[in-house]
Amino acid sequence: MSPWLILAGLGAFHGLNPAMGWLFSVALGMHRKSRRIVWLSLVPIALGHAASVAAVVLAVAALGLVIDQHPLEVMAGLLLIAWAAYQLICGHRHKVRIRMQTGLAGLGLWSFLMATSHGAGLMLVPVVMPLCLAATPAHELTAAGSLPVSLAAVGVHTAAMLAVTAAIAAIVYEWLDIAFLRRGWINLDYLWTAALTAAGLILVV
Repeated sequence: MSPWLILAGLGAFHGLNPAMGWLFSVALGMHRKSRRIVWLSLVPIALGHAASVAAVVLAVAALGLVIDQHPLEVMAGLLLIAWAAYQLICGHRHKVRIRMQTGLAGLGLWSFLMATSHGAGLMLVPVVMPLCLAATPAHELTAAGSLPVSLAAVGVHTAAMLAVTAAIAAIVYEWLDIAFLRRGWINLDYLWTAALTAAGLILVV
């Protein structure tokens, strides 16, 4: 499968997760009785998510300039596994709490912290590293080759996340109600923890 499709798929998965934005967007719109707020809130949610992912991806790309590929992959894999363990053991105890009175800046900060706490950027590392290597003739990480690819990866991921978030927020706000979550919803946090673990094992092995 194309790495770009994987990046888009991970973005869509993030958009599907109510903890990553659409639930807050809908709740905020209902609280203020404004459809406009639902759509407007998507902007800081997407920007906060993109900033969190970009910080990790660019940091890994920078490390790749001074650390050989294999040790970097092992380090990233171990970090993914450790983060998955943290999420499983105590991730639910450290949820980011922002009140409904927050402004757009507060919502962007919430999105950044939520994406960071979920390890959203870490999950992109196994996909972005091969892309950066393939972007250079010598298949080595360079600043000129890795930076554009890293930014493009963040863009594709965020665009897919925003598209899914917007679609679900619109459907729930217009035709459903957030009460449906009480009747049944897959716990995506467990799926995400399993995905973090699997990605970490792939890098380590």
